[in-house]
Amino acid sequence: MSTPFNTTAVEAWMAAHVPGFRGPIAVEKFATGQSNPTFKLSADSGTYVLRRKPPGQLLKSAHAVDREFRVQKALADSDVPVARMHALCEDDAVLGSMFYVMDHVPGRTFVDPRLPDATPEHRKLIFDDMNRVLAAIHSVDLAATGLTDYGPQGNYYQRQIDRWTKQYRATETDPIPDMDALMDWLARSIPEDDGRVTLVHGDYRIDNLLFAPDQPNCVAVLDWELSTLGHPFADLAAVIMQWGLPPGDAGRGLAGVEREPLGIPEDQAFIDAYCQRMDLPGIDRFGFYLAFTYFRMASILQGVKRRALDGNASNPTKALELGAYVPAFAKGGLKAAETV
Repeated sequence: MSTPFNTTAVEAWMAAHVPGFRGPIAVEKFATGQSNPTFKLSADSGTYVLRRKPPGQLLKSAHAVDREFRVQKALADSDVPVARMHALCEDDAVLGSMFYVMDHVPGRTFVDPRLPDATPEHRKLIFDDMNRVLAAIHSVDLAATGLTDYGPQGNYYQRQIDRWTKQYRATETDPIPDMDALMDWLARSIPEDDGRVTLVHGDYRIDNLLFAPDQPNCVAVLDWELSTLGHPFADLAAVIMQWGLPPGDAGRGLAGVEREPLGIPEDQAFIDAYCQRMDLPGIDRFGFYLAFTYFRMASILQGVKRRALDGNASNPTKALELGAYVPAFAKGGLKAAETV
């Protein structure tokens, strides 16, 4: 069977940089991980995960696997569950692009937030642990973990809106009036900086969490590509945004789902539980944060679409399907903006 990269080169590199490694390796590509291709490596010494930058010409700040490696390594002894990091390879000659190797953590991923195979009580516990882990991320001691320089200074939303507007314009394929209107509204509506600076994941949702095989607790937070220092409410709003999407494989949301009988919290209940954990009285103008997350996701999906059209996508067919949702996310952002 053909392999997606030169396994001999990777085996030699792992032998030199991963303590205790013994090859050979068998390679299996994960279906998820659209942005950074991700592979399961089975070896005599254990099971590992390799995550790499995609090949080809890339936007300067995209696909930052070195940042993913750094933040997860820094969180090893924190309350945030992460896989154990082994080594980062910055030499493109080995694989053709930068990559890192980490432990493979056995567990379950839930693509569908309805959790169709779980009981109501189990669902309740899973979502509560999702809430707990989010609060843990936002409570990380930046000095103790060496992450005080993990993001630039200044208003998080200002720099994020500037960044993703530029990314969107760089990958734009067709005019989307709603996206133009959303970017204009966000630029005019940025809240005054309240001084909150925490570690933020940047893409926090249930399908980026790994849960224990037989328990409702999260054992690893995955996909840290968009992590930085910033404002914590963006992560919380990302959860609520995801739930507002249609259920099923495409939307992976909870729109129209009667949650109470399933043991799934309503939006406000999840927000309230987070506020209680973070000792907050509540969150004003939540619609701004929600509109921002719709905008950012639209920009990300536009980049995914562009990579597919340029021939650099990990899964071109899936990437084009995701890219088709950019107008819907722009419309969702405008709807959220109306609530402010």
